[in-house]
Order: sequence, then structure tokens, then C-alpha cells
Amino acid sequence: MYASVIEELSRIGLVPVIALERVEDAVPLAQALHAGGIACAEITFRTAAAAEAIRRIANEVPEVCVGAGTVLTVQQAQLAADAGARYIVAPGFDPAIVDWCLDRRIAVFPGVATPTEISMALAKGLTTLKFFPAEEIGGTRLLKALAAPFQQVRFIPTGGINAANLATYLALPNVAACGGSWLATKALIEQGQFAEITRLSKEARVLVCEVRGESKEML
Repeated sequence: MYASVIEELSRIGLVPVIALERVEDAVPLAQALHAGGIACAEITFRTAAAAEAIRRIANEVPEVCVGAGTVLTVQQAQLAADAGARYIVAPGFDPAIVDWCLDRRIAVFPGVATPTEISMALAKGLTTLKFFPAEEIGGTRLLKALAAPFQQVRFIPTGGINAANLATYLALPNVAACGGSWLATKALIEQGQFAEITRLSKEARVLVCEVRGESKEML
């Protein structure tokens, strides 16, 4: 399962990072993303609706690879996994969360910002990591610098990424996918603008294909 999740997120090239305030928005949101060619969603544990939102997406829109973000404790990881999350994303490197996920063969992407943290992740056998907060810690310049000493590592940069700088990140060979909240903002969700979320998703997927030289026929 671990490898399949990594492959799926890498294929899509984008990981929408979403904070849902209302559980009832979960299914239409997932459907809107899927209609736009993005069959994944990271539902953050920044709101009380997170676990139930993950459960509804997992049960009602199974074609979307749903994961949990902003996971700060093992207890949250357990809640997310019980709800059907296929992967766990943490803002930092917490060995307890990483070990818990690995013991249960759940894909986990801890956040890293330094060579030391990357080395800690490698010691656990992890080679696909969240790079956070991307823009604040050096962005593409730092990712380029990390490429030489950590040739086996691929990153999911998140934090400050949007439609304007997405292509510069995706062009880097050590970037598996990019995380971001611009595809489904709080305002768009609250206003029920799911058609606009689909439009933004399609626009972003077209950009992914252009940067990677992939066919856009399936979009």
C-alpha cells in the first residue's frame, strides 16, 4: 500500500491541502477535485470535522486517495487511519508518529526542513518526504542544494506554493508532487464554489502535464 500511495500522488503531481469546517462539504469537495483530474486530498486535522470528513470521502468517493494532514500525535494518526486515511502527513519529524505508521504499513510523509531531519527520515527507511514550509525555508534553491547529497530522496514541498510558482517546483527532479491550499480555499468551500475548484484543479493538472511533458488527452 505504501508504494502505491507514493506512486499515485507522484502521478497526480498535486496534493490539495484542505481544512474543512463542515463535514457535509467533504463529499462534494472530493468529487470536485476528482472531476478536475486530482484524485487525492489531504484533509488537515486543524478542524474538528477532519476525521468524519475523511471517513465520508473514503466511503463515498473511494476513487480519491484521501489522507490526513497536520497530524501532530499518534492519537490523531489512529483517528485518521480508523476513518480510512490512506496516508499520514505531519508538519515535522516525529519518530513516534513515523514508527506507528510504519508498524501498520500506512504511508507517512513527515515534514523536514534540514539535512539532519532528512537523515533521520532515511534512517527509518523513508525516501519521500514533506518539505515544509517550502517558501519560507529556501524554496527551490534549497531543494536544488539538497539534491546532490540526498539523491535518493523525493520531496512534496508544501507552504507558499500556488499557481504562480508551481511550475518552478515541479520542474525539479527531486519533487514528487506539490502540496497547496489554493486549489480549494476555505472561501471557495464555504461558498459552495465546487465548479471553481474543479476549474482550478484542471488548470493545475494541465500545468503538471506541460512541465513533465506528459499527454493532456486524459484530462
